[in-house]
Amino acid sequence: MNPIVKLVAQRVALSLLLLLMISVLIFVGTMILPGDVAQSILGQSATPEALANLRAELGLNDPPLTRYFQWLFGALQGDLGTALTSGQDITAAIGSRLSNTLFLAFWAAVVAVPLAIFLGLLAVRYKDRWPDKLISAVTLASISIPEFLIGYVLMYLIAVKLRWFPSVAMINDGMNLWQKLNSIALPVAVLTLVVLAHMMRMTRAAILNVMQSAYIETAELKGLSSFKIIWRHAFPNSVSPIVNVVMLNLAYLVVGVVVIEVVFVYPGMGQYLVDHVSKRDVPVVQACGLIFAAVYIGLNMIADIVSILSNPRLRHPK
Repeated sequence: MNPIVKLVAQRVALSLLLLLMISVLIFVGTMILPGDVAQSILGQSATPEALANLRAELGLNDPPLTRYFQWLFGALQGDLGTALTSGQDITAAIGSRLSNTLFLAFWAAVVAVPLAIFLGLLAVRYKDRWPDKLISAVTLASISIPEFLIGYVLMYLIAVKLRWFPSVAMINDGMNLWQKLNSIALPVAVLTLVVLAHMMRMTRAAILNVMQSAYIETAELKGLSSFKIIWRHAFPNSVSPIVNVVMLNLAYLVVGVVVIEVVFVYPGMGQYLVDHVSKRDVPVVQACGLIFAAVYIGLNMIADIVSILSNPRLRHPK
């Protein structure tokens, strides 16, 4: 078997095994939560007979192992179950919510990734000078402040005082692309500030590490400008760690938007999860947890594979 195909197959297999283990943790974690699902649905005034009938209807009397495999096989077939509180099909409800979350994450990535790489290159070009120090100070300050605080500050200044963008990021199918972008401008700005520092610092560190190589010194002796050396020689050879950190932050943009979606009342997966956690709707919590885990593991697997393909030393570890 081709070594590259073998390594990729190993990464895919490990990712699937990890997802299986996480599904067990998600199921066990939701099962050991305090409280009674049937009681939360029927209320405190429910009779014992009504509670017993509802538990039997929901399958809560089945052994945990049986319930786990029923849930897992259903998820593999695209059936994530039915929401206990609303009776809606979870797969259909999550479909629109997930597309909204991916829409928000996509535009945040469109802004954050090129900006982070540009700022990283700029910081390398002016290493230890005022542009480098200013970029590092601003980005590190943005990542040190809690994202919900950044969100409320931007909401107050830009939405309330200046009235440039709406404070509530509500979108629907009847809106055109420009209206949607105008609605999500503030959440995108917050997400960009949150992930920018990590990507910029990793880009700067990776390029500076490559700048110590002998071929960079050769390029300098040939008389090439600093920008050409960085862009044509250092940057292409530092792609692997940059891709890794970009993928990690993309995974955060999809999985870690819960706080931002709640702050801006955005109709995405995070808001959907929080709404049903408060109602103790276990099937919805399990489904959201499994999807978030699958997205996070999938993006990390892609980053791992790209690193293998872009770095010959990883393809030939010996």
